[in-house]
Amino acid sequence: MATFASKKTAKGAAKPASESTQHNNASKDIWLAGLGAMAQAQAQARDHFNQMTQGLGAGLVAPVGAKVDRLEHLFEDRVARALKSLGLPTAQEVADLQDRVATLEAALQAVQRKTAPAKAVRSAPRKAPTKTKKSAG
Repeated sequence: MATFASKKTAKGAAKPASESTQHNNASKDIWLAGLGAMAQAQAQARDHFNQMTQGLGAGLVAPVGAKVDRLEHLFEDRVARALKSLGLPTAQEVADLQDRVATLEAALQAVQRKTAPAKAVRSAPRKAPTKTKKSAG
């Protein structure tokens, strides 16, 4: 496979690296450093998880269970704070509102039951007077 050289290279003059090439190399280096850091973090997490699972087999169930409960509680607190910042009601607030609505519905039905018989008596259909046609003689 033949490669073509530029005129400057053919004359023996060294071509200096351009800024874009330097920028690309720096970007690649930063990207690779980030990937390396992420790989190390994953390895540390994997090692930590392996230690935790080995602890389960060694009879350390209670401390690991406590750690999991603490982690779960921390997660629930963070989710609750995020939902509160969005203005969403908590589960307890929704339950309280459901109780209030049920109470109001029961009160409304009680009032409707008391007023229903009185309305039925007052609004009983009346018979319309019947008109008779007189025969034309």
